[in-house]
Amino acid sequence: MIRFLRLLVYLCLLVGLGFIAASLYSPPVVVPTPPPPPLTGTVDRIVIEKAARRMQLMQDGKPVRTYKIALGFTPEGDKLRQGDGKTPEGEFTIDRRNDESAFHLSIGLDYPQPEDRAQAAKAGYSPGGDIFIHGQPNALPDGLKIKGDWTAGCIAVTNAEIREIWAVTPIGTKVEIRP
Repeated sequence: MIRFLRLLVYLCLLVGLGFIAASLYSPPVVVPTPPPPPLTGTVDRIVIEKAARRMQLMQDGKPVRTYKIALGFTPEGDKLRQGDGKTPEGEFTIDRRNDESAFHLSIGLDYPQPEDRAQAAKAGYSPGGDIFIHGQPNALPDGLKIKGDWTAGCIAVTNAEIREIWAVTPIGTKVEIRP
């Protein structure tokens, strides 16, 4: 009988060690996070950090939403001229909204500003224009996202994100784009 009990204890220990070993080597389970609460009201400011590929919506000086972004195809440095693939840096204001653009919803920035136009005119080239925060190309099925930096100088997010941004950013909202 003692022999049987000893065998049973060893068997239980072996099974327990097996479960512990299996838990150490099995892939982790991804636990879905609940969606953030819906935004209410309007945002005061948008802060874009190019190097971090991050955009934050601000209310009362506090970030209420953060998004991963795509930029122009050569994002380092400030935009100087049309076709350079750079996203401009500085302080801007949302001055137009377009729900019929080639991209899923677009929110326009007041670039180029007078100093950009003057610098470009002095150098003899166009400063470019039509800088927007927008979703993915309309030709792309909803739910898909182009990887990397691919715009001509705009700031791109997913279609679901631009719908959320569109709902809380009126014309006149300030936008700061940092290097």
